[in-house]
Amino acid sequence: MELRQLEYFVAVAEELNFTRAAERVHISQSGVSAQIRQLERELGAKLFDRSARTATLTVAGKAMLQHARAALAAADAVGQAVGEVTDLIRGRLTVGMVIGCAITPLFDALAAFHQAHPGVELSLLEDNSYRLVEAVRAGAVDLALIGTATATPDGLDALTIISERLVVAVPAGHPLARQRRVTLRDLAAHPLVCMPPGTGLRTVLDRACAAHGLQPTISLQASSADTIAYLAARGLGVAVLSESLAADNRDRLTARTIDDVETPALLALIWKNPPAPALRELLAHSRRAFTERDRQGGSWSRCHPL
Repeated sequence: MELRQLEYFVAVAEELNFTRAAERVHISQSGVSAQIRQLERELGAKLFDRSARTATLTVAGKAMLQHARAALAAADAVGQAVGEVTDLIRGRLTVGMVIGCAITPLFDALAAFHQAHPGVELSLLEDNSYRLVEAVRAGAVDLALIGTATATPDGLDALTIISERLVVAVPAGHPLARQRRVTLRDLAAHPLVCMPPGTGLRTVLDRACAAHGLQPTISLQASSADTIAYLAARGLGVAVLSESLAADNRDRLTARTIDDVETPALLALIWKNPPAPALRELLAHSRRAFTERDRQGGSWSRCHPL
């Protein structure tokens, strides 16, 4: 029995699919299937029921899963312990990033980390903020850049990168553009264009509306701030954005802060504690990268609190 066989077994058990498991462990599906069959022969028991479209665990597979995870965790702990003693950091880190985010300090941190620790395999994936939070909690993602309405999501540690108020953005001739103050009730009188559910900015908006007993009409949704701005500029709805995103579109839209939404939309790095040595090093590089860019001043992000 080999550790890689246990890794493939756990991947299939969690993905419920040999193809997705193969993509996760970066080998062919036939390779995963062959190793699982060999493991089953060694154990003398079938681990998966393959009769349906999904690969479900048999009784023997269920009995094995917890022990397989423990064995892999123990092997990883051994490697990390030796790495700390010898000052060598190896392994694999998965970094998550909210969709549509181009935030250069994070890329700077990844580049500096890779140069300092080339033995660590880095992978990057994009998803919405809600799913990234769940992936970090589950251990599938080590570090994630998310948009959130909460400074520190439950059970996780966080480093806030951006904190901004919500604003409405409308063409110059729109009635809201002529108001000096805009409230949620003013907003609710118009169709809105905003981020979809599962994003940090939308969470802030939905919670604020619920607290005021309002149910605004969401006419259009988009994950791209530029798309939201273009739709609003064409009169298809009132855009709800963060301050910096509205500023990026000042040539086509007039922005007004929503007075009675005081909770900011946040952009933050999140991770589980305690961080492993490789993640601890990546966090140190991230803090330095963001601090240095703040020290330089100016805009450094095409990202937003999604």
